[in-house]
Amino acid sequence: MSDDGVIAISNIWKIFGARAQEALAAIRARGLSKAEVLAEFDAVVGVADVSFEVARGEIFCVMGLSGSGKSTLVRHFNRLLEPTAGTIEIEGTDVMALGPKALQDFRNRKIGMVFQNFALMPHRSVLENVAMPLEIRKVSKNERMRQAAAILDIVELGPWASKFAHELSGGMQQRVGLARALAANPDVLLMDEPFSALDPLIRRQLQDEFIRLSRILKKTTVFITHDLDEAVRIGDRIAIMRDGRVVQIGTAEDIVMHPATDYVADFVAGISRLKVVHAHAVMQPLSAHPGPVPADAPRVDANETLSTLINLAIARDGAILVQDGGADVGVVTRADLLRTVVEGTELS
Repeated sequence: MSDDGVIAISNIWKIFGARAQEALAAIRARGLSKAEVLAEFDAVVGVADVSFEVARGEIFCVMGLSGSGKSTLVRHFNRLLEPTAGTIEIEGTDVMALGPKALQDFRNRKIGMVFQNFALMPHRSVLENVAMPLEIRKVSKNERMRQAAAILDIVELGPWASKFAHELSGGMQQRVGLARALAANPDVLLMDEPFSALDPLIRRQLQDEFIRLSRILKKTTVFITHDLDEAVRIGDRIAIMRDGRVVQIGTAEDIVMHPATDYVADFVAGISRLKVVHAHAVMQPLSAHPGPVPADAPRVDANETLSTLINLAIARDGAILVQDGGADVGVVTRADLLRTVVEGTELS
């Protein structure tokens, strides 16, 4: 694991069926496909040889269509599912080496999980629901209620503390679920399509809320979604899965600008480049630009969006200088912008 890594999974396989180990051996020896494994061993490949790291404070989105293996994968991090093969390390702990009691304690202290299903206790108030992880830790009642109330204030549900779940809207219930996961102050958040059951407007509001909370709390998060727009909006990096395998990992910009396969290219074809692509990705190096650049040329940061660059190009003729750390490092011309936009149009 790298110095800033919190999660490292290596060569994770999950094969469902009584002959899972035989199937895995055959896959490794003969390169069988999912269909061949099903036919020969009556086994289903859920996750196939997945490896990656998640850095401290990173929001790492895992996305794919239904059946791609993304929800199966996330359940391995806290061993709700046992992998057929592979290793899992979180904050320096070998999760696969933990016995039942140590695993339960690890889950309670290190990992918070938010599901699509809110799973709130109907006979408990909002405050009592949020305090449940602390109750499991045997924190005193006064202290756990104090901590739960503080988390409810952070998610802006303090006035609803005494209400019951059925008195809240779906979006509010999901915020309670998020507050409950945060109450125990876990190092890692696992979020399995937490907003997908909500109406589009409520979903976007909760995405905004989650982005805000992430900036405040800086939790390392693995976020599962089937919605590429959501992954682009929320994720620092994105892993795209297909048939149990990860086919590409990168920032939204990397994936949109440089899809690794035709499948990924089809996936990202409908994504607007305007807010995803940044100046550093479209600029020419300063040394490669023919001719001088006017001293009064507008200057932008290397992370400025394509949308801003286009507006600058509309407002005035000439090149745009790109800076990194206050130094001029590149140039963006109208031709560069047109080329980027046209390539995006051709993809879609």
